[in-house]
Amino acid sequence: MSWSQIPEPWTLSLDRTNWCFGVVNVNILMLGIVHEGIAFPVMWTLLDKRGNSNSDERIDLMERFERVFPDVQIHCLTGDREFVGREWCSFLMLPKAMLFRLRLRHSDIISSRSGKTRQKGERVFANLKEGEQRILSSKRWVWGRRVYIVATRLDDGELLILATNHRPKTALADYRLRWGIETLFAALKTRGFNLESTHFCHAERLSKLIALLALAFCWAMLTGLWQHQQQPIPLKAHGRRAKSLFRLGCDFLRRTCCDLTLRHAEFNQALQLLSLY
Repeated sequence: MSWSQIPEPWTLSLDRTNWCFGVVNVNILMLGIVHEGIAFPVMWTLLDKRGNSNSDERIDLMERFERVFPDVQIHCLTGDREFVGREWCSFLMLPKAMLFRLRLRHSDIISSRSGKTRQKGERVFANLKEGEQRILSSKRWVWGRRVYIVATRLDDGELLILATNHRPKTALADYRLRWGIETLFAALKTRGFNLESTHFCHAERLSKLIALLALAFCWAMLTGLWQHQQQPIPLKAHGRRAKSLFRLGCDFLRRTCCDLTLRHAEFNQALQLLSLY
């Protein structure tokens, strides 16, 4: 993180990626810090099972993070529909509460304002039209805790429902940053380092490999930012960059390392980016 130089407060994104190598299931629970549209990998756990993580595994990951970064300022934690449940929500609402933006499943039960009646989320927001947003008045009971509920109907008709413990008006904008960890997984896998091509099956060895890729990822991002400062990446019609900072930096490092004889000076420049921190 000293390499990454991400300004505080940090926006955290929690997600999981998995693939199969023969009969072996590789299942990685990862916490990232979103910056420049992508999450920087900071903590991860290799799960010895298929499928979703449970509350104990998530809590253990967050407690590790808090031990390493006890004084860091956190803007919010974002998580998809896997990261729900009473125990997990209760942990996030402990005295040292962390602002969270967690997506609800359509089947999650939401109480009425009085708390006397309860309905599935998809029923509560059944009349929401595409592009509309709604914040339910006052906190509602979900997973045995009182939280704010925010929802919107996406352009494809999909219903997006969020639970948050504070500042519901900015919940949707914050949650959009969650996508940065999906972009990270693409960079670590098919669009970058091809992590899923490894034959490593032992959890400890695979975790060490991810650590090396995390450092390589940071170097690629620093290199991409340096190259972008030298020659700005052009913008497309929709306003986004034609190439990501990671792709720009990774391509530069690949070309340089494949031809060190002719690109020795460029390699030294890229190496100096790490010595600055």
